[in-house]
Amino acid sequence: MMTVLGLLAGTCTTFAYLPQVIKTWRTRSTNDVSRGMFMLMVTGIVLWLAYGILQNDLPIIAANLASLVLTATILIFKLRFG
Repeated sequence: MMTVLGLLAGTCTTFAYLPQVIKTWRTRSTNDVSRGMFMLMVTGIVLWLAYGILQNDLPIIAANLASLVLTATILIFKLRFG
C-alpha cells in the first residue's frame, strides 16, 4: 500500500511539469521561466534520485527519474531559447 501511495504521489508531482514542457516547446519562449529555479530543481531531483537508488525505493526512483527528464528539458529550453 505504501508503494502504491508513493507511486501515485510521484506521478502527480512529476506530471505537474508536463504543461510547462508542452507550452515551452510550442511557443519556444522561456521568458517567464526562472533559470535559477530550474537549476536548483534539477540539482535537488538528482540528489533525490541518488537517495532513492541508495535506499532502493522504487517510488522515489521512478518519480525523480521522470521529473529529472521533464525539468531538465525545461532547463535546456531555457538555456537554448532564452
